[in-house]
Amino acid sequence: MCGIVGYIGNSQCFPVLIKGLHRLEYRGYDSAGVAILNQNNELNLYKTRGKVADLENFCQSKEIAGSIGIAHTRWATHGEPNDINAHPHMSADGNIAIVHNGTIENYNVLKQALTKHGCEFKSETDTEVLVQLIQYVKETNNCTLIEAVTEALSQVVGAYAIAVVDRDTPDTIIAARKSSPLVIGIGEDATYLASDATPIIDYTDKVVYLNDDEIAIIKKNEPLRVITSDNEPSNIDIKTLKLSVSQLEKGGYPHFMLKEIFEQTSTIEDSIRGRVVNNHIQLSGVNENSEKFASADRIIIVACGTSWHAGLIGKRLLQDIARVPVEVEYASEFRYSNPVITSRDIVIAISQSGETADTLAAISLAKEKGAFVYGICNVVGSSIARATDSGTYIHVGPEIGVASTKAFTGQVTVLTMLALAIGQLRKTVTPDTLVRVTSAIEMLPALIKETLGLNKAIEKLSNTYTYVHNFLYLGRGYNYPSALEGALKLKEISYIHAEGYPAAEMKHGPIALIDHELPTVVIAPMDELHDKIISNIQQVKARGGSVIAIVTKGDKAIKEIADHVLEIPKIPECLSPIIVSIPLQLLAYHIAVKKGCNVDMPRNLAKSVTVE
Repeated sequence: MCGIVGYIGNSQCFPVLIKGLHRLEYRGYDSAGVAILNQNNELNLYKTRGKVADLENFCQSKEIAGSIGIAHTRWATHGEPNDINAHPHMSADGNIAIVHNGTIENYNVLKQALTKHGCEFKSETDTEVLVQLIQYVKETNNCTLIEAVTEALSQVVGAYAIAVVDRDTPDTIIAARKSSPLVIGIGEDATYLASDATPIIDYTDKVVYLNDDEIAIIKKNEPLRVITSDNEPSNIDIKTLKLSVSQLEKGGYPHFMLKEIFEQTSTIEDSIRGRVVNNHIQLSGVNENSEKFASADRIIIVACGTSWHAGLIGKRLLQDIARVPVEVEYASEFRYSNPVITSRDIVIAISQSGETADTLAAISLAKEKGAFVYGICNVVGSSIARATDSGTYIHVGPEIGVASTKAFTGQVTVLTMLALAIGQLRKTVTPDTLVRVTSAIEMLPALIKETLGLNKAIEKLSNTYTYVHNFLYLGRGYNYPSALEGALKLKEISYIHAEGYPAAEMKHGPIALIDHELPTVVIAPMDELHDKIISNIQQVKARGGSVIAIVTKGDKAIKEIADHVLEIPKIPECLSPIIVSIPLQLLAYHIAVKKGCNVDMPRNLAKSVTVE
């Protein structure tokens, strides 16, 4: 979750560190801090509760000179967000500083052992235990920093990405990772490190992605060295980033979330580019593994949060089009459920960041059981992209807003193409269906643009519902998961309690909640269940509930009974969740803005969930 930045070179590091922290603030914003080694070999450490801007203000009167430094923006796991628990953490002798992303599971055992040896602790964090352990090993064994870090990490159980600086080794940063991401940027006269590539792209497009159990020795004006935890040299594979700085800026929008909602006209175009050819789907990951997909007995989708909602839509797509049995599991539950998996199963792992800890653990379990694992993610070079046997990138560009928007529509678009590609292989999709759906896929950017025309109407509508305390979202068929996703968006950024439900299940409980104070969002495009959902709307209205209905253009029946109607263009039923998601995203956004919420940085949340 937390964001790490590091710099070592010939320039002043503070501007690089602060700019990098701003780029990574979507990963956590409870507190922030920096540790800088200056030319006099002094280690200056500054940290504060709050956002990166608070740290920036705090440092205005401080000594920030130095060309080597590490920095951190925190999403709290161990210990409440405050100045003491903020990173970096320092060893008792004041010589070593560390920043850490992840969770040290056996920190309490280590802490008790160190306490017996006279160590005293200032914070409640697991990270301080690690830096004290490094100092203890270094002093006890009279060894180098790299030897101390290697030995300390051998005693750690859990996940980590760390960066360490030491006054006794003033020209070096030591970095290491296990189950948490870490990227090293190779510049002409400097080396950078970060939790992802966004802080690095301003300075270089050459990066190295550390693998699990690798340790990097980054020395000033020297080539990068990478070793394994067994002190064996690792191969350094330098990648070239395909990322632009403009993708990381708001571009005139008040929030990243709104920018990313409006970007969906172009991101979906990028997602489908080169993959729909003459009404035929071309996915290299499927074509290269055609035997696996053609003979699979079952597909299991594992994901978390919004990606899980996309997976539910994917289940229906794969079953309808490819006629293969599909199960959808929360990755966090799957990994502990002792699942029955065989070599004839395909496990599809979905994650925007490609770094979701629970999903990575599910992948590892699936591979141990002999399943073929297919990844659907957004970030090139991410851990999931490297851990899976094959996969498809959604290609929607960096998503900075914590509430996922364009990644969700990208995931559903790729899942639709995946279902069609497997249907082609298994000969379960008819030529007429293939032409109809692929033609509609190519029309998606234009249809999304048309749907975005609802923005002003939704902004006005949000005034009516800004201060309600609860919402109910209803959908059927392909759009039951859309109801779940719409409710999640509202919860995430406006802090209004919302519940998504299958519309037909409303009478089995939730109908008891309906009164004039509970608005209901009903997702009701023209599909085979349209008449059924009209009945559900009438049940809500009969009990005094207000209804916001999302309908296909020209739907007069629902327009006569709903309080508010948002019309979307006509589209094949299997693609409707993509179009439906646009007004749901805009409704959540405008209500949250009206409430004065920080939509890009909602409380208690972070973008990339890299801890369990």
